[in-house]
Amino acid sequence: MTKRRSRGDGGLHWDEARQRWIASVTVGYTPAGKRIVRKASGKTKTAAHAALRKKIREYEDGLSAAQTGYTVAQAVEDWLTYGLSDRAASTVDKNRHLCKHIVAGLGARKLQELSASEVDQWLLRLAKTHSTSTVKRIYECLNRAVTRAMARNKVKQNVVALCGVPSGLPGRPSKSLTLDAAKAVLNAAEETRLYAYVVLSLLLGARTEELRALTWSHVDLDGRPDGDEPVPPSVQVWRSVREGGDTKTRKSRRTLALPLRGVIALRVQRNLQIQDRKEAGKKWQDLDLVFASSLGTALDAANVRRSFRRITKTAGLDPSDWTPRELRHSFVSLLSDNGVSINDIADLCGHSGTSVTEKVYRHQLRPVLLTGAAAMDRIFALDTAVQR
Repeated sequence: MTKRRSRGDGGLHWDEARQRWIASVTVGYTPAGKRIVRKASGKTKTAAHAALRKKIREYEDGLSAAQTGYTVAQAVEDWLTYGLSDRAASTVDKNRHLCKHIVAGLGARKLQELSASEVDQWLLRLAKTHSTSTVKRIYECLNRAVTRAMARNKVKQNVVALCGVPSGLPGRPSKSLTLDAAKAVLNAAEETRLYAYVVLSLLLGARTEELRALTWSHVDLDGRPDGDEPVPPSVQVWRSVREGGDTKTRKSRRTLALPLRGVIALRVQRNLQIQDRKEAGKKWQDLDLVFASSLGTALDAANVRRSFRRITKTAGLDPSDWTPRELRHSFVSLLSDNGVSINDIADLCGHSGTSVTEKVYRHQLRPVLLTGAAAMDRIFALDTAVQR
């Protein structure tokens, strides 16, 4: 006869219908006194007991039966829904787009069964078709999603944190316009509604997201030339470039003197907007934006890129080869070419230090001290007859 099991050892029986051994054990009781039973199956008695021991460990670690079926896709969706609740809608959309790669590659995998080797192999596949920076951002999304899941007892360990990010395809290198090309772009933009936008990007080095958020209340086109301490026309780049009123860096909050061409372009822009307001009538939305649609609403980044491509084509450049953000790169190179020091350029760009200026924006950097607006007035000199 088979020896009777001791109390607490659980049960083991053969399931004829499933053709598997079924092991079960009582692991506790609910507040109502109902037994909490864990079951597992296997083709052999040993396999059934091993599977049962794993379930018991999961129970002791606080992982419920429902959580054992928790997938990578569910963890990612939870992070996108709740982990980014305080972020801008554009940030959530950008991360959701990146997470599509995670869901496609690992989404159906049970989070508790995901291994570091699987993640390594998946990252290597991504690296064959995506740039290093894109692979890194996708990795960060997965890592944060799993970290959040671990904090909520959905999984015991974050295996993603054990993995490195492989090198992917080389990214599109940033570049700057030559002086002749920059002049051609300015001339091509002069008859378009994006003229002032191009001028401020190229002659002030303002970020595209800063310009889209710029308001007239932060623009001074007159200054105080007769004051005890003369103040030139200027732009206060104080508007938030991130959700919640924060800026990209502490020095992103800065006031920049306007070169003469910038003053003239903004006056033209203001007159165009006055005309837009009259034509829109009650449809006009008074958001005080310097760069707005014909109804006063904020400009969409994609629309700006499309308009800029038309300008570069008119200027004789390849439209697919240039983006608005490279006007800022051109600002750095043109100033450096004309003797402005890297420290002054970093201040004008709103960088917290010179390292970003050197690593990201360095095309030609030379060490001499001048001011940005004065240098730009010299670079893009205007005939005195068109100053007003």
